Amino acid sequence: MQGQALTLNKSKTIYPILLIIATVHLLNDSISALIPAMFPILEQSLGLTFTQLGLIAFAANMTSSVIQPLVGWFTDRKPSPFALPIGLCFTLFGIVGLALAPSFWLVVLSVAFIGIGGAIFHPEGSRVAYMASGGRRGFAQSIYQVGGNTGQALGPIITALILVPLGQDGALWFTIVAAMAVILLFYIAKWYAEQLPFQSRKRPNKQHAGNNRFSLNYRLIYVMGLLVFLVFARSWYRTAMLNFYTFFTIEEYHFTIQHAELYIFVFMAAAALGTFIGGPIADKIGKRNVILLSIAGSAPISILLPHVGPVLALPLLVLTGVILLANVSVSVVYAQELLPGNIGTASGLIVGLGFGLGAIGSIVIGRFADLFGIASTMTAVSFLPLLGLLALLLPSDEQLEKWQTS
Repeated sequence: MQGQALTLNKSKTIYPILLIIATVHLLNDSISALIPAMFPILEQSLGLTFTQLGLIAFAANMTSSVIQPLVGWFTDRKPSPFALPIGLCFTLFGIVGLALAPSFWLVVLSVAFIGIGGAIFHPEGSRVAYMASGGRRGFAQSIYQVGGNTGQALGPIITALILVPLGQDGALWFTIVAAMAVILLFYIAKWYAEQLPFQSRKRPNKQHAGNNRFSLNYRLIYVMGLLVFLVFARSWYRTAMLNFYTFFTIEEYHFTIQHAELYIFVFMAAAALGTFIGGPIADKIGKRNVILLSIAGSAPISILLPHVGPVLALPLLVLTGVILLANVSVSVVYAQELLPGNIGTASGLIVGLGFGLGAIGSIVIGRFADLFGIASTMTAVSFLPLLGLLALLLPSDEQLEKWQTS
């Protein structure tokens, strides 16, 4: 009876499934936030250098990001409901390894396991949100993504409440978090499997021939490339804020680490709010418009931010987080409609590859900071949201619909 009550209905949003998958997204991304949160602990317990810490972050991000599009491509062709809990089992093993690792290379291996778990979860989790949306794709994706952003915002709290007093072993507490996620995902997987007979996944029209088909493929490659670049630019700015704004506030405002982490938490909490409201707004004014207004619209605030004092910086952080991250879920839905019938692939490209390429920004930005100083670096990266003006080159929502039916 319970399965029948939650049977896929294209005209009705299935809120229990959305809330559960968003909760799992929160749990999963809070575990991902554990990795950078452990850097000060690992530096002390294992005597790691900053270069080694950077390699750990790179291993975690690239393992997750590169694999995500491949997982999405595979599950688009062979739906795999129980890949969800199996993927989080990789994460569970990674947490145990991270807590107990006695050496640098075992830490790298452990975060790679965590990255693999995230790579399997994200595209399939996005598919579950799509299936439960009832046609309200922007709203459903926002619910799903806000869970992840909320989990990421927990990084500073994790550091202060768990890792500082307990040290590296404190990560073992997150095995409970991973176990909870696995249990919830078995429920989701059962529901997912029950919906497969009702799924009518759209595929791109294969009736095109000759030049028409070539033209369609060319347009798809161009638009997807532009969309990934926009996500890439947004991720570079977000990376700068998460990894380096702390050092900016310590140098410019003479903050303590705890005070600086509070500002990062405010930015991430605002980002979670922006992610939530972006989808419903896109359902009303269009996805292309939200992508444009979100990234480019945050530019005046981001450019002003490095030049104000600590009091004014706080509300500007809130505005930047809300506006800039309002397009997170919208970009995913836009990609899904650009590649109908390939929900996992689209999600993997935007959430995985886009953010993974953005992670490379941490290396570039860090090198820039070493050469020119943190204040000059934050001033330079504040102009990145201006690249959002390139969203003017994206086809409108109406044009996307015409492509799908032409």
